[in-house]
Amino acid sequence: MPLAGFFLGVSFADFVSSVDHWIAFILLGIIGANMVKDSFDKDESCSLDPDFSFKTMLAMAVATSIDAFAIGVTFAFLKVNIWMAVLLIGLTTGLFSGVGVYIGNIFGNRYKSKAEFAGGFILIAMGVKILLDHTVFV
Repeated sequence: MPLAGFFLGVSFADFVSSVDHWIAFILLGIIGANMVKDSFDKDESCSLDPDFSFKTMLAMAVATSIDAFAIGVTFAFLKVNIWMAVLLIGLTTGLFSGVGVYIGNIFGNRYKSKAEFAGGFILIAMGVKILLDHTVFV
């Protein structure tokens, strides 16, 4: 997303920056609400394997990448070496994502619905924070 933001640059930046908080709020809210709803599912036989369908993964990727896109646009203005920036962002994201999956698997196996509820609540809170930062606390 930083690379896409960098190359789309100024022409698309005005539109994205004017609605990015709403997009993030809606997508994070939908995903978080679904996780909270699923945490109350009484079916204990259901697997903890996440839903890796294309639709789910695309929604999660877009919701968590809006800010990265905006950073890419900023990089275009600052004349940053985009290839080094994208490499560092990718490596850092990959490392922390791997650690997060490992830790999430441990907590998910131990706490099942409580972990899913907490994760959904955190996603909703992130969406609300993004929206408030761009509308109320400007």
